[in-house]
Amino acid sequence: MAFLPDESRSLPPPRLLNKGSTSLGLAGWLAALLDNSFNQRPILRAGVHRQILFATVGWFVGYCFVKRTEYVHAKVDRELFEYIRHHPEDFKEAGT
Repeated sequence: MAFLPDESRSLPPPRLLNKGSTSLGLAGWLAALLDNSFNQRPILRAGVHRQILFATVGWFVGYCFVKRTEYVHAKVDRELFEYIRHHPEDFKEAGT
């Protein structure tokens, strides 16, 4: 993906069925249904190909968002653990 650096390839991929892809896939499908409704077409029967396309695009965008979010969280974790490793005096064990 264009908006992720190469170091993100070392992370495991997110699950295909996740919160982001499911919700945006559903939002895409509902957008197609709303388009049918606004244009006074049968809501479920007209433009089934468009419903599938919108749901697929929404699913893909949601998957990309989840992948980007996981990369950002992994990057923050790596930076925090590196800071802790370089400054052990600031993070002493409790009870020591």
